[in-house]
Amino acid sequence: MEATARKILVADDDAAIRTVVGQALGRAGYQVRTAATAGELWGWVNNGDGDLVITDVVMPDENAFDLIPRIKKLRPDLPIVVMSAQNTFMTAIKASEQGAYDYLPKPFDLKELVAIVARALAAPRNPDFRRFIEDAEEMPLVGRSPAMQEVYRALARLMQTDLTVMITGESGTGKELIARALHDYGKRRAGPFVAVNMAAIPRDLIESDLFGHEKGSFTGANQRGVGRFEQAQGGTLFLDEIGDMPMEAQTRLLRVLQQGEYMTVGGRTPIKTDVRIVAATNKDLRGLIAQGLFREDLYFRLNVVPIRLPALRERPEDIADLARHFFKQAAKEGLPRKYLDGEALERLQAYAWPGNVRELENLVRRLAALYPQETINAPVIDQELREWAPDAPPAPEPGIEMPGAASLAEFLEQHLRAYFAGFGDRLPPPGLYDRVLREVEQPLIAAALSATHGNQLKAADMLGLNRNTLRKKIRDLDIRVVRSIR
Repeated sequence: MEATARKILVADDDAAIRTVVGQALGRAGYQVRTAATAGELWGWVNNGDGDLVITDVVMPDENAFDLIPRIKKLRPDLPIVVMSAQNTFMTAIKASEQGAYDYLPKPFDLKELVAIVARALAAPRNPDFRRFIEDAEEMPLVGRSPAMQEVYRALARLMQTDLTVMITGESGTGKELIARALHDYGKRRAGPFVAVNMAAIPRDLIESDLFGHEKGSFTGANQRGVGRFEQAQGGTLFLDEIGDMPMEAQTRLLRVLQQGEYMTVGGRTPIKTDVRIVAATNKDLRGLIAQGLFREDLYFRLNVVPIRLPALRERPEDIADLARHFFKQAAKEGLPRKYLDGEALERLQAYAWPGNVRELENLVRRLAALYPQETINAPVIDQELREWAPDAPPAPEPGIEMPGAASLAEFLEQHLRAYFAGFGDRLPPPGLYDRVLREVEQPLIAAALSATHGNQLKAADMLGLNRNTLRKKIRDLDIRVVRSIR
């Protein structure tokens, strides 16, 4: 069936959103019907109209999460894309659990929406009707920033799979929270979640700790020992700080991933295992591979689906939500409820957070426990940050130097002043901010890709971007990537 024969049903109580979405889909060759209420949408679906539904969550007459089960029951093959300004982890999970094809947080990119529609219409139909999550009050993850939205969407797609996941990120970013979310909201939720920190176990005991041991297999083994793989049977095994695993244990782990079985230390009979592996690290595993400290074949077995957690300094817009969340937790534990005033929040957002979310949580608990006032102000924050992090925030990175004396900032300022001068008493046409960003962003990304010989992972690391973000920008900016081998 051609795109022109496909009809998209769009439901949103915001007329502007209906208009721009309808126009974007119309330009892509689709027929579009727009509705302002869930009732109108349901009437069309009930009559067999539409090949795909795009719906907002909060509608004036009914919540989409109440409507979607009826749609899936009536027409299980009808793909649904959910869009919402309630950009929380639970929104993404609810959309996935309800059987939605995808979830888009507002504001979203229209090109991305059109691409999702095309993929959804081309995808095999799966009438899988998933469990509705009732408990949305206690969110396991907090943050509405674009960087966290990417994480939420990745998690929502992974919940009903057993794919091996590699979580990377600095210490304190919440890697174990991600692993727990994958387990608690996935199909293995009824099984155990077992976490083991490779850096916390003596190297000579790691194999025994992971795989168990037989009685008499080594000095002190007075009875059979149960390993973490056996404890995690039917559930999820979280291997934290995987970069600290010794080579001998890496070889054993590789066998498990390849063959689905292992042997205890001192054992002779292979044991079948049924666990989902989620690994995490704050180290550069590729660097360890180059040094001969980590097996490359194990890396590729573990890195089936990579998830990068952003550092807190990369998402300062989430600090207000995180602080409220931690104050609420502290209050549940019996500490007085506290609040931040505007200047205090600005101080926290300007701080570099070398300890990431864990450091913020510790600070909030100190504020709740040590200060009598209900509203925390900027001087209190200044005092705390000086006392606990006297060397922070770090000095800003130096500017990018240009040939000659001018910095890049000075060069751009001179260029823009000349641009404005060219208009005399008139003003440039509107949209200048976006045009300037695009003109700087496109050559910057192109140059980074050229410098890394087309390696998008290295270019993303150099630019400080999430790899998925970089890929999206490459598509949006129409950048040609040439991969060369050195």
